[in-house]
Amino acid sequence: MCKTLTIGSLQLKNNLILAPMAGLTNLPMRVLARECGAALTFTEMVSVNGLVRDGKKTFDLLRRAPEDRPLGVQIFGDDPALLAEGARLVEPYGELIDINMGCPVKKVVGSGAGSALLREPAKVASILRAVRRATSLPLTIKIRTGWAAGEQSFMEIGRIAEGEGVDAVTLHPRSRAQMFEGHADWGKIAELKGSLSIPVIGSGDIFKAADVAAMLKETGCDGVMIARGGLGDPWIFREALALMRGETPVPPTATEKLAVAMRHLALFIETCGEHTALREMRKHLSWYAKGVPGAAQFRNAINRTEGKEPLVAAVRDFFSEAAH
Repeated sequence: MCKTLTIGSLQLKNNLILAPMAGLTNLPMRVLARECGAALTFTEMVSVNGLVRDGKKTFDLLRRAPEDRPLGVQIFGDDPALLAEGARLVEPYGELIDINMGCPVKKVVGSGAGSALLREPAKVASILRAVRRATSLPLTIKIRTGWAAGEQSFMEIGRIAEGEGVDAVTLHPRSRAQMFEGHADWGKIAELKGSLSIPVIGSGDIFKAADVAAMLKETGCDGVMIARGGLGDPWIFREALALMRGETPVPPTATEKLAVAMRHLALFIETCGEHTALREMRKHLSWYAKGVPGAAQFRNAINRTEGKEPLVAAVRDFFSEAAH
């Protein structure tokens, strides 16, 4: 079941992908996922409006390292010309470009972008035509099933994408109205796979290695994109690959969790500076602690901890105690 995945001119070593997640999939998180086996990682979504206005903060989202490849850059917006220009601007930073047509967040859909585009198939066609002309890189889209529950616009959007030269489609089988509630309907991934000849990548409710194997088996999808299931658990990639090879997955020990959490902090400080890293790492450390005895108390403690040394000491004490 362990397969390579070809998206346009890009051949991946396996079919496991780290999803783009706003505020999360920066360079440190991507490097760690890649070390555990992710074949493709994504930047968090990047506003084409910010790119075209030459916002330094927006270009900071494209920061990468030599080991961080192949990298997908996810862009969002609602104007075909701006999206085409955005694609041209990000081309030097990645090996693949993805257009976000699935984000359900109010701020994004309020601007006409993200899953708001699912209501406008003609605009989707214009966007894809413009972006396809603007870049020779592999081009993908990420979508939901539709705007409201029961809508099936994903089938039409998928066919439009294929017709306009898109190289793969990722489907998160929830409607925009569902946000992240309820269950992802994997049957919709199978439906889309059955109607397209380009690769279909499945996403949604992948929280452990067994979920990866189950999605591949149940839907016939070409690859699996892991989002929330990878938070504090880059090992999900390693374990899923082991399962697909017919091996028994080896979960991380408390000692390994400590080592990777410390590496994550060090990479974060190196990438973003100590002030930002210490603030942002609190949520990541809470995710690393999930499932370890005393995680709730640890979470409360680190959220009150100020300064690098006390934070490092708290993390070392917590995981060292769990190791014994």
